[in-house]
Amino acid sequence: LEVYPVKSLAHLYDHLAGRQLIEPYQPSSIDLPDPLFTPTDFAEIKGQEHVKRALEVSAAGGHNVLMVGSPGSGKTLLARAMPGILPEMSIEESLDVTRIYSVADQLPAGTPLIRHRPFRAPHHTISHAGLVGGGNIPKPGEISLAHRGVLFLDEFPEFGTRVLEVMRQPMEDKTVTISRAKGSLTFSANFQLIAAMNPCPCGFYGDSLKPCTCAPAMVTKYQKRISGPLLDRIDIHIEVPRVDYEKLSGDRVGETSEAIRARVQAARDIQQKRFSNNGSSDIICNADMRVGEIRQFCRLQDESQSLMRAAMTQLNLLARAYHRSILKLAWTISDLAGSQEIQSAHLAEALQYRPKIMMGQIKPS
Repeated sequence: LEVYPVKSLAHLYDHLAGRQLIEPYQPSSIDLPDPLFTPTDFAEIKGQEHVKRALEVSAAGGHNVLMVGSPGSGKTLLARAMPGILPEMSIEESLDVTRIYSVADQLPAGTPLIRHRPFRAPHHTISHAGLVGGGNIPKPGEISLAHRGVLFLDEFPEFGTRVLEVMRQPMEDKTVTISRAKGSLTFSANFQLIAAMNPCPCGFYGDSLKPCTCAPAMVTKYQKRISGPLLDRIDIHIEVPRVDYEKLSGDRVGETSEAIRARVQAARDIQQKRFSNNGSSDIICNADMRVGEIRQFCRLQDESQSLMRAAMTQLNLLARAYHRSILKLAWTISDLAGSQEIQSAHLAEALQYRPKIMMGQIKPS
């Protein structure tokens, strides 16, 4: 709304008569510091360049990520740096997020409008109602509080199986409906999932230096706590190895979050222009595309078609993986490169983010 501050009736009369126009009020609340926004800078993270690249692709297209690695390899630090490279929210998105926090009675004092994307990191002991919402008087859960932001689930397999499985529908529909005898409520839940896990209970299965102490059956059982349908809804699977001493002790500073964010913002601008020009105003980023938009925009050239055909056969990909994890990812990578079409190099990078071997069958190096 445009607000015109009036000092007196004479002031208002002069404005209406056209003698002394009143300038619209510019709210200063949008410039207030946001206590929900305290990201780590990517420049402070040593090594893990391929993981940073995966997170950049994730931020540019709104894709879900699963990081697998040994304890202390930097998974949590990388996830907490994610908000620093996400694009700025529009005023409509800010109002959506602020509404949810107001309903949940979690709007921070002195922050009438949330301007930065939320980052939620619930503990793995969280209940079903705490994650998706509920209660006698239904309130938004963590997935709704992460709307238009990041939901970080550390120690992914430690979450209850039922708790994880109820996320499958909100991850597809971008909303969650809570039904009670008196009626039902629908909350927005368009979040970006960043999950992190160890490969086994001890955490060192496949580690290059420290041997694993878990029996093979324990490793398989631990990894199978995450169902295949849930894994299919995660677009990027990335391994996070331990960082070498040379990189940890070196003086080399990595690329800043601000520089990465500029590329992400440019890719998001391309996507918003593409979807708005084609009447798809409800789609904000590539991860929101439906099958119709994928068929319209994600057309492959002959060389890319051959690569995709070979990948479908060798990796035994399902239709969901073909549409969601490959074509959407490749389109996001082409947006980051400023390309007008999906090239074979973009498709090859997207294929690298698929799980290379089935969970539970990873051989130690």
